[in-house]
Amino acid sequence: MTILSHISPRRARLVLLPLLLAPLPAAAAEPARAATAEIIPLPLNPVLPAGQRLCTAKTASGLGYMMLRPAMGAKPAESDFVLVNYIGYLAATGAVFDQGTQAAFPVNGVIPGFSEGLQMLAKTGVARFCIPAAMGYGAQASGPIPANSDLVFQVELLDSKSAAEIEAMRKASGAETTSGRQQE
Repeated sequence: MTILSHISPRRARLVLLPLLLAPLPAAAAEPARAATAEIIPLPLNPVLPAGQRLCTAKTASGLGYMMLRPAMGAKPAESDFVLVNYIGYLAATGAVFDQGTQAAFPVNGVIPGFSEGLQMLAKTGVARFCIPAAMGYGAQASGPIPANSDLVFQVELLDSKSAAEIEAMRKASGAETTSGRQQE
């Protein structure tokens, strides 16, 4: 005896019909796909489309740029230190070669095109820099960057500090550490 054998055919239709007419869940409606044994190379590096590899303006030195989110205020000097979010990719292919969040470094401690671009940004600003090979690594390959590669960076300036501000912060931090030791 089945579960439905004690139900009249009419009642069975009333119970089963809505179930049969209900739409299938999305997963059940899709055809089965074959699993692949392909290993995804690490790190996972996306490729950016051509439109995100172009700049609309150029400086006298040849640095291309496009302000994506302009900002007002002080801009870092060559001797300053910055805190940025950035992504770097090859202009020719769009392959991402580097990215970082809350990366801190001296403005003059990076390739010339990146340094020049940083000095164009105010805090909270976001820009795209199209750096010709001559303002990047030139004829020298660097890791995943082939020789003579034009580069593109999207950069957000989170903060900047002068060398004097950094030194004052170091001294204040050292004084706190020293006074903390004396109290122990």
